[in-house]
Amino acid sequence: QVQLVESGGGLVQSGGSLRLSCAASGFTFSSWYMNWYRQAPGKERELVATITTAGSSTNYADSVKGRFTASRDNAKNTVYLQMNSLKPEDTAIYYCNFVRWGTAYWGQGTQVTISS
Repeated sequence: QVQLVESGGGLVQSGGSLRLSCAASGFTFSSWYMNWYRQAPGKERELVATITTAGSSTNYADSVKGRFTASRDNAKNTVYLQMNSLKPEDTAIYYCNFVRWGTAYWGQGTQVTISS
């Protein structure tokens, strides 16, 4: 069955960096756009980044443009989110996601906490 497993979250100081990973299995990873979402306490889940199947194109939320970079390794069935210049407002649970034939699949999330 489809599995998405995020890792790489943690506690870092403002201005620091983290690299999140999402290992995928149970589907043809290279055939699907992948997304990164985040959800902060008391807020709605927010789309952070989208990457196309070959990784040749990405889109970002305005709040993270220039600081976050999504990438993927289709040979490893893994999508990444490099996060630089982190701010306290980036604190959230980060999820990877894809939508196949109208069904959304989610990982369990990884907590990112940025201290000021």
